[in-house]
Amino acid sequence: MGWLDPAPYLRGTAWLDGDRPVRADPEDLARLPWDTAERAALPIGVRIEFRAAPGTRAVELRYRAAVPPADDPLRALRHCFALWQGNRFVGETCTAPAAEAVVTLPLPAHGGVFTVHLPEGQAPVPLALRAVGGHLAPAPPRPRWLVHGDSITEGWWSTRPAHSWPATAGRLLGLDPVNLGYAGGARGELPLAEQLARLPGEAVTLAFGTNCWSRVPATADWLYATVRAFVGLVRRGHPDSPLLIVSPVLRPEAEHTRNALGATLTELRRAMERAGRDLAAEGDGRLSVLPGRPLLGPEHLADGLHPNDAGHARIARAVAEALGPCLPGTAEA
Repeated sequence: MGWLDPAPYLRGTAWLDGDRPVRADPEDLARLPWDTAERAALPIGVRIEFRAAPGTRAVELRYRAAVPPADDPLRALRHCFALWQGNRFVGETCTAPAAEAVVTLPLPAHGGVFTVHLPEGQAPVPLALRAVGGHLAPAPPRPRWLVHGDSITEGWWSTRPAHSWPATAGRLLGLDPVNLGYAGGARGELPLAEQLARLPGEAVTLAFGTNCWSRVPATADWLYATVRAFVGLVRRGHPDSPLLIVSPVLRPEAEHTRNALGATLTELRRAMERAGRDLAAEGDGRLSVLPGRPLLGPEHLADGLHPNDAGHARIARAVAEALGPCLPGTAEA
């Protein structure tokens, strides 16, 4: 089987900038903060999904990616590709870092639908793929799920891309998660709401707020109004889609400590939840709120802020339980 165009096999894609999957509209970057635009250049959550005929021995993926410096202690792990089949981890293959290379991932003999998670931090660009000793076809499309948030949504401190809460919840729900998490960002930037409105998607989740405590401090009143405005703009493009608001998870240092404008994270969280519930009470029957504070304990935090793998799994399960009943034709696995 010859080399195939990767485009029909890409999942989790928001926009393309040439052949690069990116996570902000390349025609609308000037309105975004520089840190958000920088994080959007990484293809977080972008995957290759394919159906392999029984007997196909392997899939080869040609790609280009950033090369870590020679003194990087984790250099040997920077170009690792993980193979999954449904909710089952199949294996991981690492290649020597190179600007352009081919990775070969062995496949089980029984065939089926598989997902390849890419080494996101190295900004990989899939160039082509092909079967070894068999046949590949694009995986059946799944409903697209737009997930907006901060570094926790981006997957920080999960040990592998497949362990982030959006990736895990996507598998549980049978959705195609489009990860629009921006480390340090997701502070209620309204241009991002307008970009979300323009993206195709059957469901939307908004999981931001913790960076409104310190990185760009906000008041509870400001966050309440911003959440309402953000949802209003998203609804211009997704008027009837299930929309789930997830308020900030536990952040011990911030819960009862006042920021530069006098707000604690507890107060910001309550304002966000109140905004969502008020919108639902005013007639948005497809909007629901998942309080983030009960989801994690201190033991689920890797660094006092970001969840470890167990924490990501707990968020994923809670999101799947909250969103699943709102999705016609889907069921939690």
